[in-house]
Amino acid sequence: MRSLKQIGAVAAMALAAIPRRIGSSLVVIIGTATTVAVLIAALAVATGFTRAATKSGSPDRAIVLAGISEESSQISRANVATIMDAPGVAHTATGRPIASAEDLREIPLTDSQSGQDAYVTVRGVSSEPLALRPEIRLIAGRLFEPGRREVIVGRAVEERLGGPSLGSSISFPDGDWKVVGIFSSGGSAHESEILANALSMMNAYHENAFNSVSVRLVSPGDFGRFSAALASNPTLAVKAQREDEYYAAASRPIARLLEITAYGIGCIMAFGAVFGALNTMFSAVRARRSEIATLRAIGFGRTSVITSTVIESLVLGITGAVVGTLAAWFLVDGARVSAMMSMDAVSHITFGLKLDPGIALIGVAFAFGITLSAGVFAARQASRVSIAAGMRET
Repeated sequence: MRSLKQIGAVAAMALAAIPRRIGSSLVVIIGTATTVAVLIAALAVATGFTRAATKSGSPDRAIVLAGISEESSQISRANVATIMDAPGVAHTATGRPIASAEDLREIPLTDSQSGQDAYVTVRGVSSEPLALRPEIRLIAGRLFEPGRREVIVGRAVEERLGGPSLGSSISFPDGDWKVVGIFSSGGSAHESEILANALSMMNAYHENAFNSVSVRLVSPGDFGRFSAALASNPTLAVKAQREDEYYAAASRPIARLLEITAYGIGCIMAFGAVFGALNTMFSAVRARRSEIATLRAIGFGRTSVITSTVIESLVLGITGAVVGTLAAWFLVDGARVSAMMSMDAVSHITFGLKLDPGIALIGVAFAFGITLSAGVFAARQASRVSIAAGMRET
C-alpha cells in the first residue's frame, strides 16, 4: 500500500509538470497522433475494400466457372442450360430458374474530374437481374430492356466518374448505349459496375460464350448437391463455388497488400515517433534530476520513480492516440475511395470507409507500444540518477 501511495504521489507530480514542458510534450502527442491517424486511415481502406468485395456475394447463391476467374472462364450456351437445370437451383413461381448467364467486359470511360480514362466492368446479366440479386435496387430511372442498347449504371460509377449519368450514352463496339437507370447494391462491389442484357452485349462483341453462371439456391445447404451434380456430369468442365467464398478469395490478395502497406507505413512512422518520444522523456528526466534526487533522499523508492516516468509517457501517448483517432474519424469516416480488384483484368471498385472500433483499438495499441517503449528507456535513466549529484543541482 505504501508503495502504491508513493507511485501515485510521484506520478501526480510528474503529470502536474507537463504544462511547464508543453513544447516537448506536444512533440510526443503530435508524433503519436500522426502515426495513429495514418495507420487507422490505411487500415480503414483495407477493411472497406474487403467489406465491399465480400458484400457482393451471398451464401444462398453459387457461381459456376470454367476457369479460375470470371474473366478467364468460357461457358457455352448449351452448358448454361444444363447448369440452370441442375438440382438445388431455386425457381420462380412460374417455374423459371432464378439464374443468370453473365458476360463481362472492361470498357474505358473518361473521368470527368481528372480527364483520364478509367476502366469499368460491364456485366451482362439476365433480363431479370433483381430476382437473382435482390440487394440491387434502382434509385433512378428504370431497368434496361432486352434487345435494346441500354444499360444501368452503379451509383459508385456515377459518383466516381461523373460522366455516365441518367440519360447519357456510353460507347460500345456497335454504337452508343443509353443509360436508363442508376442502381445501388448496399455498398457491394457491384455498385462499381455497369449492368446490361447479356445477349445484347454478346451480339455487340460478336461473342457466343458466357463467362459465368450465377444461380440462387433453394437454401445454402443445397450447394453440395448442386456442386456434385455439375461435377458428375461428363459434358461439363466447370466448378461451382459459393458466391461469398468466391468474392472473398478474389479480394484477398489486394486486401492483404493493403493491410501489409498499412502496417508497413505505421511501423516506419512508429519508429520515428519512438525516437521523438525518447528525446522528450529523456529531457523530462534531465529537467527533474534534482526533484528525483530529493524524492529518493526522503525515502521514495526506485520503483515509484520508474513507474511515474512510464505513466507520464503513457498519458502523453494515450492523449496522442485520442487526437489521432478523432482526426482520422473526421477525415476518413464516410469518405469514398477507389481501388482495383481483379484476377486477370483491371477492375476498379469504389467503396466507402468506416472507422470500426477494432481499427481504432489497433491505433491505440500502436500508441501504447510507442510511448511504453520510450517510457521504459527513460525510466531506466531516471532510476540511475545519483542522489548526491541530483542534490547538488538544487
